[in-house]
Amino acid sequence: MIIIKTRHYLSHFFIIFILLLLTSCRDNAPAKVPPMEIPVVEVIQKDVPLFNEYVGQVYGEKDIPIRARVEGFLEGIHFNEGLKVTKGQLLYTIDPLPFEAKVNSQKSKLAEAETMLVKAKSDLDRYKPLAEVNAISQSDLDAKQAEYDANISAVNAARANLRSTEIELGYTRISSPINGIIGKTLAREGDFVGREPNPVILNVVSKTDIVRVTFFLTESDYLFISREYAKELKEGSTKGRLKEEKKVSLELILSDGKTYKHKGRVDFIDRGIDASTGSILVQASFPNPDFLLRPGLYAKVKVKIRTIEGGLLIPQRCVMELQGQHSVYVVNSENKVESRQIKTRSRIGDMWLIKEGLNPDDKVVLEGLQKVSEGMEIKSVITDFESKTTQQ
Repeated sequence: MIIIKTRHYLSHFFIIFILLLLTSCRDNAPAKVPPMEIPVVEVIQKDVPLFNEYVGQVYGEKDIPIRARVEGFLEGIHFNEGLKVTKGQLLYTIDPLPFEAKVNSQKSKLAEAETMLVKAKSDLDRYKPLAEVNAISQSDLDAKQAEYDANISAVNAARANLRSTEIELGYTRISSPINGIIGKTLAREGDFVGREPNPVILNVVSKTDIVRVTFFLTESDYLFISREYAKELKEGSTKGRLKEEKKVSLELILSDGKTYKHKGRVDFIDRGIDASTGSILVQASFPNPDFLLRPGLYAKVKVKIRTIEGGLLIPQRCVMELQGQHSVYVVNSENKVESRQIKTRSRIGDMWLIKEGLNPDDKVVLEGLQKVSEGMEIKSVITDFESKTTQQ
């Protein structure tokens, strides 16, 4: 009897122990971990202009060489190198003495010819009355007439020679043909100039309130841009002029990476493709009111080639690349992460322009790419991504 009661107590004790153990285990069970907060961005949809950049060189609107048009010793330099000069300002003088001597010699020859003309005219005037009364033969009168005509020609020739030497004398004073900036002189006082190998071009004056920039388009780029522009003009024929003016505006990126604040316009496209390079020359002009741009500068010309309507953009940091394949993590409607393959079109500043793989309403993981995985549930925190680059 005692044994039966003992077993009964042990059974109750065992049941109570099991219940306590289960209760203790339930209290010590780990709490459910809430989903991780992960920053995401919404796909940006907008019209995206696409640009190409081409290396160009800057020239003045006018770059006029200052030449020594006569030979001689350089006698004077009358300007400050690298500064502005005005039209008509004296720049160089060449020793004028040899040319003054030529002028004096031609003046003497002209005076001699004029004297001979006066004598011939006097003789002709005396012969005419005599010929009228048959005091002299007609042949004598014709000879005097011919002599007079020859002296007129001699006077005209002497005057032309004098004018020629006076022009040469004028070339000894070299003046600026335009308002502009003059460069470094290639000859100094005392140098013999005007004959190779001595300096013939002494300097260059450039007008730079407007500058010309030349660059080359590849044959394929030229064809593509021409077709796109023709297409845009056709689609907007009622506003064709306005659209064309908008298209041809160009930007200039200087060697320090900064964009020049004034936009340029295409002046002309060359007649044909250069067969040796497969490219075509394009010239554009840019205003230069601050005279920042100087001839000889190299810069990149930024040309708009087309506009992607409704283009999809995401930050570059969202994109993972492996063996040439691009992918992103997309958060679906159930807040679960999906890995999705995408195709990119081009970089736009610090953004990727997407060709395939994303929709306008998708949410893409921005940060913590190493923390998430396929199928993981997260709490998405929509973030406004601020681009650090400016896309015009």
